Amino acid sequence: MSNPDDNNFNDVEEHPISQIVDEHVEEVEEKGKKIRRKGVYLLPNLFTTAALFAGFFAIVSGMNGDFANAGMAIFAAQMLDGFDGRVARMTNTTSAFGVQYDSLSDMVSFGLAPALVMFSWGLEPLGKLGWAAAFIFCACAALRLARFNTQVEVVDKRYFVGLASPPAAAILAATVWSWSDTVPSYEVSIALALMTTVIGLLMVSNIRYTSFKGLDLKGRVPFVVLFAAVLIFVLVTVDPARMLLLMAVTYCFSGPVAWVFGLLRAQKAEKAPPAEANKDSAE
Repeated sequence: MSNPDDNNFNDVEEHPISQIVDEHVEEVEEKGKKIRRKGVYLLPNLFTTAALFAGFFAIVSGMNGDFANAGMAIFAAQMLDGFDGRVARMTNTTSAFGVQYDSLSDMVSFGLAPALVMFSWGLEPLGKLGWAAAFIFCACAALRLARFNTQVEVVDKRYFVGLASPPAAAILAATVWSWSDTVPSYEVSIALALMTTVIGLLMVSNIRYTSFKGLDLKGRVPFVVLFAAVLIFVLVTVDPARMLLLMAVTYCFSGPVAWVFGLLRAQKAEKAPPAEANKDSAE
């Protein structure tokens, strides 16, 4: 007996319209069986498309010299990117197509867009050095996303291996946004090139960053936690560009600082005599 899904699949392939826009067919596992499903989920992919548009808008705004809107567009892409996965999980509409589409959107919004916006604002005076720094950031973002996609099932979900691309993009976007009405000097452009390169290299490093995925937002918390959240919200509202920059830089430094403290603890543990040896000598 033929599978109805297989028959529908063949009908779509033979239809003339399929020669122009082919139907997406995806193999999924339901009740322990692998079956083929046609089409894509609309709602989560709309959020992904909106995030992709925000990244594209940031690139166009940077090319036109509208750097404030370019920086804000990258942050808008981050907000939308945070929604698509959650919406997919809440509505049980996760799919392999959505995962790949989200990754490509991230590459544009958090790899290409911040690199080009930073280049247009502060790296262009450096010539080849400027576009080399921007390309390093862009390439490292692509490598970071590829590594994440291939290791997502084997790494500890409590941590990111390397700086994630959204906070890396946030540093560049917030920097441009904060000083969008100024023209960087040549010396400042050199510092920006170094910063862009270092942030790019942090994305492909093995330094661990907390992912906050273990944070329980449904449980009860002390009242002071809510008060702190309100205070942060107020501070961000007063000066969003610089406060978001401060938060992104703090997160960026948290990984290397934790790594250094881990090395110091390891060295201290190696120098300290074993507890059992101390006990034997005391006896």
